Formats: sequence, structure tokens, C-alpha cells
Amino acid sequence: MSGAATKPALKEPPSNRHWLAWFCVLAVVGFLVYLAVICAEIVRTSTGDQMRSADAIVVFGAAEYSGRPSPVYRARLDHAFELFQRGVAPVVITTGGAASDPSYSEGGVGHNYLLHRGISDTALIAETQASDTAESAQRVAVILRANHMRNCIAVSDAYHVFRIRKLLQHEGVQVFLSPRPDSRPRSTWQRGEAVLREAFSYLLWKVDLTG
Repeated sequence: MSGAATKPALKEPPSNRHWLAWFCVLAVVGFLVYLAVICAEIVRTSTGDQMRSADAIVVFGAAEYSGRPSPVYRARLDHAFELFQRGVAPVVITTGGAASDPSYSEGGVGHNYLLHRGISDTALIAETQASDTAESAQRVAVILRANHMRNCIAVSDAYHVFRIRKLLQHEGVQVFLSPRPDSRPRSTWQRGEAVLREAFSYLLWKVDLTG
């Protein structure tokens, strides 16, 4: 019994959904690799100290309690005080606006703390309006330019200084880093959490720049 020969079924080309799935996988892998590189750079940066002569020391703010710096902020200020005493820079800039209590700002509290420790008011500048690290960097850059300063030493916690450097460099400031001693969390879990928090904060800033 004869009949028309049946043609072999042709394989259907991969669907768009198949390629989209592969694209998503590659995108996720690429993002994770990039995130890992950023995290590694944050950790690497946290271990160094670039103490050298500069035009100013910039202390990035942290919490204050009714006019008194928190333990973290006080440790940053004490480190800046030691740098000033060594003659690293002739001026200290404290940064940070008001949080829940409008009567005090982080920059103002830092200014008063260092004033009470013995630094002359003429050697202190307080930035008191910034709401976050990125805005602090912008306002610090304005202060430096207004005072004909070209570089600074940034003081903050170890895992924070990587992002600070990127922010200030974006504003055209030459920046050296001097993280406060013993500022990395003690437990591995806390260190990982701190590094990831800084990495995502940096990536969100990068996305905001392109937005």
C-alpha cells in the first residue's frame, strides 16, 4: 500500500522564553561576580591607612544623642583629633545634618566635641545640612573649593571609606583614607552584613547617577 512519504518533523527553534531564561541566568551571574568584586575591594580598602599631609581632615558623621556623639562617632572624632595633633592637616571638617532631634546636627556635635578637646574654632568647619553620605561628600567638596583646598583625609569606619572615596572622587576631590582603628565588626556574620550593606549602598548610588 503506497502513500505519500511522511517528512520528518522539523525541530522547533528554541523559544524566546528559553533565550530569556538564559539571559536572566547570565545577568544574575554577572551581577553576583560584580558584587563580589565590589565586596573584595571594600575589604581591601578597609585594611589600609593613607595618612599623609593634606589640606583638611574630614570626619563623616554618625549618630548623636542629645548633643553628645555616639560611641562610634566619638571614636571617629578621636581619631581625627589624633591626626590633627600630628600636624597632618590644619583644618578638621565635621559632617552631618540633624536626625530625629532638630536641635542638634551631627556636624555641629562633632565640631563642639573637638572644640572641647582643644582644637581652635578657627581650625574647625562644620557641615550641618547633609542627610546622608553622598550629600555629605557633595557639601564637603563645596567647602573645600570655597576654601581653596584640593585634597583631604577622610575619617570614618573601615568598611565605609571605600564608598566615601568614590563619592569624593566623583566630586573632583583628591582623597586619602584613614579609617578609625578597630572599626571592623568582630564576628564574621557582622562583617559580612556590613560589607554587603556598603556594597549595595554604593551600587544604588551608581544606579542613581545613571538615572
